[in-house]
Amino acid sequence: MRIRLLRGLALLATGLLAGAFGYGAANLVPTFNAVPLGMRLSFHAELMKMNGITMQAAMAVSTLSSLTLAALTRGRARLIAGTAGLLTLASFLITRLGNVPINGRIKEWALTSAAPADHAEILRRWELFNNLRTLTALTAFALLIILALRQPTDHAAPENQPQTTPA
Repeated sequence: MRIRLLRGLALLATGLLAGAFGYGAANLVPTFNAVPLGMRLSFHAELMKMNGITMQAAMAVSTLSSLTLAALTRGRARLIAGTAGLLTLASFLITRLGNVPINGRIKEWALTSAAPADHAEILRRWELFNNLRTLTALTAFALLIILALRQPTDHAAPENQPQTTPA
């Protein structure tokens, strides 16, 4: 029962993380690129204020639940859960070391209304980091789905064996 709950928590947290990053990559980034630079910078800076707590919490719960699941399972399940945990950790590290420093610069640009001459290259680098963290989160979520689908439920009969009814 404890493993099922942990598997559910890992799936939920990692699904939310992958969904948030996926939505950002599919919808927010193209919108950022379609609006004037000043509007993008202002919106980006405000969005990062809101994302700071929620996204870090999702990354932490995803990583900790997946790695705990790996510690409590064996064999292929351990490998799959551990890989998912490491991928969500990678999402966190990419965010902290890649996106967050650029977010700080974007915040400064929004406050001063002055982006540097190389701002387009810096924003492309932010998008690269965003795509990488989205890919790692989506892959982690896919692995956890595979893990959940391959695990028999507690009350199900083993595959290829008929269920018997009590006499």
